[in-house]
Amino acid sequence: MPYIPRSSLALALVLVTGGAHAQSTPAPAAPASASAPAPSSPAKKELVQRVLKLQQSGIERLATAMTEEPAVVLVERASMMIAANVPKERQEAISKEIQADVQKYLKDTVPQVRKSAQQLAPSTIGAVLESKFSEEELRQVVAVMESPAYAKYQQLSGEMQQTLQAKLVDDTRATVEPRVQALEKTLGDRLRVATQASAPATKPAAPAKPAK
Repeated sequence: MPYIPRSSLALALVLVTGGAHAQSTPAPAAPASASAPAPSSPAKKELVQRVLKLQQSGIERLATAMTEEPAVVLVERASMMIAANVPKERQEAISKEIQADVQKYLKDTVPQVRKSAQQLAPSTIGAVLESKFSEEELRQVVAVMESPAYAKYQQLSGEMQQTLQAKLVDDTRATVEPRVQALEKTLGDRLRVATQASAPATKPAAPAKPAK
């Protein structure tokens, strides 16, 4: 099988925060309220909503990656089975059929998972932002995320990742592909031996009785 690297399927939601404010006078012991949630306010809730809106594309990418993950695993398994069990003249046709099945799965499933992710974001990401960040920290987060430079970086991040991936495939193909093939053969041989060892031994046929 050709070496095809798995797409990055775990995309982090990047939140840039300001530094913590140092206390002017160190306390002899941590106060009991040190771990208490940061107080909330209408202005703070509005800032949280702005962060979630700015992070919408990242949330959608995360949902897409999670939806793609099982399909990637299944395609890898199917590719190995095709290479091992399907006649060469039929392999290309079967691979195209599998690709069509995967595309249908993604078309049907990705929008639903994205919608669910957006609905869950306020009660998950939003809850953490509101509880753990002060109003001033959220203002700093929004300021960074709304800056033209950050928007440009986000816009070009996919292109940069694809460029790196393409170059990485070319640069490592000669090293990785034979090792993947060797690993596939080793695993296949190991499974074959284990299967044969666990198979029940066949009893020898009983000798025929002499005719009277």
